[in-house]
Amino acid sequence: MTTTHRLRNGICVLAILAIAAAAGALAPGGRARADIPISHVVILFQENHSFDNVFGRFCTEVASGQLDRVGPDMGCNGVVTGKDNTGRSVPLAPAPDLVANVSHSVASQQVAIDGGAMNGFSKITGCKRKKGYNCYVTYAPPSPGDPGSIPNLSALAQQFTMADHTFEFSATPSWGGHLVLAAATTDGFSGDNPTNSTFTRKRGPGWGCDSNRDAPWWNGSAYVPEPACIPDSTGAGPYRPSPVAYVPTIFDRLDQAGLKWKIYGAGPAGSSDVIPYGWDICPSFYECLGGPQHANLVPTGNVVTDAENGKLPSFSIVTPSLDISQHNKYSMSQGDNWIGDVVSAIGSGSDWDSTAIFIVYDDFGGFYDHMPPPNNWGIRVPVVIVSPYAKAGYTDSNDATLVSFLAYTEHIFGLTALNSADGFAYNFSNSFDYSQSPLPPPTMTHTSIPRAERLYIEHEPPPLDDPT
Repeated sequence: MTTTHRLRNGICVLAILAIAAAAGALAPGGRARADIPISHVVILFQENHSFDNVFGRFCTEVASGQLDRVGPDMGCNGVVTGKDNTGRSVPLAPAPDLVANVSHSVASQQVAIDGGAMNGFSKITGCKRKKGYNCYVTYAPPSPGDPGSIPNLSALAQQFTMADHTFEFSATPSWGGHLVLAAATTDGFSGDNPTNSTFTRKRGPGWGCDSNRDAPWWNGSAYVPEPACIPDSTGAGPYRPSPVAYVPTIFDRLDQAGLKWKIYGAGPAGSSDVIPYGWDICPSFYECLGGPQHANLVPTGNVVTDAENGKLPSFSIVTPSLDISQHNKYSMSQGDNWIGDVVSAIGSGSDWDSTAIFIVYDDFGGFYDHMPPPNNWGIRVPVVIVSPYAKAGYTDSNDATLVSFLAYTEHIFGLTALNSADGFAYNFSNSFDYSQSPLPPPTMTHTSIPRAERLYIEHEPPPLDDPT
């Protein structure tokens, strides 16, 4: 980024803050407004599904009256038929519980979007005709005698708020999405998942500063391999000299405000869960990995205990281990059970009355979606918002991205925007009614995973570097 661009971004942010302060929206180190009863924000960051893949059939059944929602604004924009690259209609078949392994790289996403035609999905690896168009699939809501693969997520979408116009901030797979959720930018990286470096033979865990891996970074004229690391404010962190600039994160803003936060991550460096350590966000930012913030990266399962005991921090990101991630080649039901466990734990604890839970997926996973992304954003992803103050049975159709979750957090706690992206982002203000009678905690269910499926997952895991 040039000095001129930095100045322009800085001026934009200052202007945004001046407008917000004049409107009385900001309160230093505290909540944005005294009449907002939310003091805990929890983001469950699941893996690799598009909106139509998860909710296409749900939305069509709501529209046809086959499926009830509790609120007055019941509709949502989903389809059960897509198009291939020839323009031929392709029905979205019932999705199997084992998630298909489909490419979701930056290049694959651009092919799928096809300039907004949304008909290139049949050309990406793992979804061609000989593969049975297995990215043209959608999950069915539970029906009598058939719980389906996502009974908890479907129930939450019926009872609380869903957002049907939320997109990836840019067309990226998992690593880019996780950078954005922390910093509202990919900081010059394309967002593609890091790969083994040709500059060193050393290998570390995951994808971040301690991985010794590289990722494509824009040098002003081309993408070149640079260490997959956002340096700290002193420039430390990359395993070799890097031109990548430090950028602040939501964690820095929370620290400055004296607010507690945690990343409930899959496991420590050196564990066998290599891919999830790459999802844990903290390792990709040396300000977090190499400093005191690293203490805020705790095991994933701790969120259940903290929630049950009413000890949630002000801000939480929950990244899953592979088995509960709903990632390609893993069980959708097992991840749905995990979503139910976390929501149930929060509902049973004393923090329920002051919590907003956002369930969102980091990228489209290679799966079909019919809605062209606006503003050069990436493909649409599912979002369900669970809170005593979420509108019941409501669909929020305002254009949003992964950055919008930062905008909501900044609004609630009166934090300074990180840059113009989150400064101008929609902050889900229409998803909540803070004057309504608080909604009660939902009742969640548990789906049994067939033994044969569990054995298959155990013996056929995806490659550690997740080339899809």
